[in-house]
Amino acid sequence: MPRYMSLIRIDENNNPGGPSEELMERMGKLMEEMTKAGVLLDTSGLHPTSEGKRVLYSGGELSVTDGPFTETKEVIGGYAVLQTKDEAEALEWTKRFLKVHEEQWTITCELREIVEG
Repeated sequence: MPRYMSLIRIDENNNPGGPSEELMERMGKLMEEMTKAGVLLDTSGLHPTSEGKRVLYSGGELSVTDGPFTETKEVIGGYAVLQTKDEAEALEWTKRFLKVHEEQWTITCELREIVEG
């Protein structure tokens, strides 16, 4: 069965203040359902870019930039690794994940199949 990575993109500069208690409860229920279904292999949120580093390799040279990365509108805020029968099923689970969020959230999930072997 193919595996997919869902990269969860958020706008750190327009964040509605973090997840509410209700959102965390809804998300927890969905994650439990996905785990029981054997679909969710791994998931986690990421610390803000203010705590990160960006490493660039260009022209044979390395450079390191400390966060935050203010020039970036959307950043990866988390990820999920799914194993489903096909892309359509992975897409349905991704849509369900997005729909547990409140209306004030703007989130993009980039869904991509993981190269095997």
